[in-house]
Amino acid sequence: MYDKRFFRTTLGKAAMVSIVAMAGFALLSSHVTLTAPTPPLAFTQLVEIA
Repeated sequence: MYDKRFFRTTLGKAAMVSIVAMAGFALLSSHVTLTAPTPPLAFTQLVEIA
């Protein structure tokens, strides 16, 4: 299915663009650092009421 003829078609070009976009997103998302989440507002209000 995926041969040189397929990638010459419009669908094949769109598939290649999609693959490159997904690879780029995966590369960029691997560089994102996560921080510790802040406590939800409802939880802090519950603690203050108690």
